[in-house]
Amino acid sequence: MKFSKLTSGSVAAALVVALAIPALSTSSASAAVNYSKITNASQGGGMAGLAAACKKEGQLNVIALPHYWANYGDMITGFAKTYGVKVDEANPEGSSQEEIDAAVTNKGTNRSPDVFDIGLAVAVKYLNTGTFAPYKAKTWQYLQFAQSIDPSAQVSPNYTGTMTIGYSGDLGTITSLNDLLLPKFKGKIALNGDPLGSSAAMNGIFMINKALGGTFDDVTKGTAFFKKLKDAGNFINVNPTEATIASGQTPVVIDNGYIQAGVVKAMAAAGKVWKMYTPAAVGSTYNSAISAWAPHPACARLWMEYSLGETGATIWATGGATPTLWVWLLKTGRASAAGKAAIGVSKVVAEKASADQTAAARAYLKTAWPAAVGTN
Repeated sequence: MKFSKLTSGSVAAALVVALAIPALSTSSASAAVNYSKITNASQGGGMAGLAAACKKEGQLNVIALPHYWANYGDMITGFAKTYGVKVDEANPEGSSQEEIDAAVTNKGTNRSPDVFDIGLAVAVKYLNTGTFAPYKAKTWQYLQFAQSIDPSAQVSPNYTGTMTIGYSGDLGTITSLNDLLLPKFKGKIALNGDPLGSSAAMNGIFMINKALGGTFDDVTKGTAFFKKLKDAGNFINVNPTEATIASGQTPVVIDNGYIQAGVVKAMAAAGKVWKMYTPAAVGSTYNSAISAWAPHPACARLWMEYSLGETGATIWATGGATPTLWVWLLKTGRASAAGKAAIGVSKVVAEKASADQTAAARAYLKTAWPAAVGTN
């Protein structure tokens, strides 16, 4: 599962720090640009050139971006309205790995994704394999973690969050992990996805594991706890979505905090209570990337500029996620009031697993996870 919190109008009102977009124009020079090869906007005629070329392409293909995830609904709507192009959305509930798989399967067709939003482990897995097209958005040097994750800018860190356990207030109050083993939670606990392909699921296991005294290098304690939940009949192999939460099918969800914050608001609007319990602080960072064979290369690069710029940062922030541009925006006094109201002014990022630690954990979980809880 990747709940939209704000309407497009409310986000639009918040975009007081949005970058100005020059008037669109085309030229013979920009018309000759091979947008699949440029690595920054200046090589493609600047923002005006990119916008004109994207308008000519007419479409952007995105994948695995449910509207309630980090406010992506407003990101997609805002991009489409700003540049006058269609945004085709595929497999909104897909995992990071499924994004790459779809690009490979549809390579050479107009259906292939142009851009990705992927967890760190999958991002690193495909670095230097020809899967991503290097591109530095105008704000790249101000993005937290960008240099350390990938100085070549094949992938760019975009936003972070902290994992938590969200649950229906009808279940009382969770004060410890052992509470989850109680009979009242029978058939009620879900994890966001399969940890072998979903970063949210993997980070959920890291959170439980850390709370039990485990480390990012050894997730056996977390895996054993999920087995206890399964044996008690409390854990269910259901991928939680907006619909399953609203219907009550998944009243306990282990997921990113910015998703849970949206559920709190949605439930409150429906006269219900949704609570959160965070047993240990574990961060989750996602990354943007352009497909090396993007069928709409100019729109792909324009999406990077839009989402990784001040406009995108405000949209993510009002959605409860912390943009990697946030520290710079705070430092320069450019952070929007709406963003600060949503996520505060903290510069602290929760501890997170490295790509190598995640890869090692997944290697262990390849057999240990199905043995512990079965499969979806």
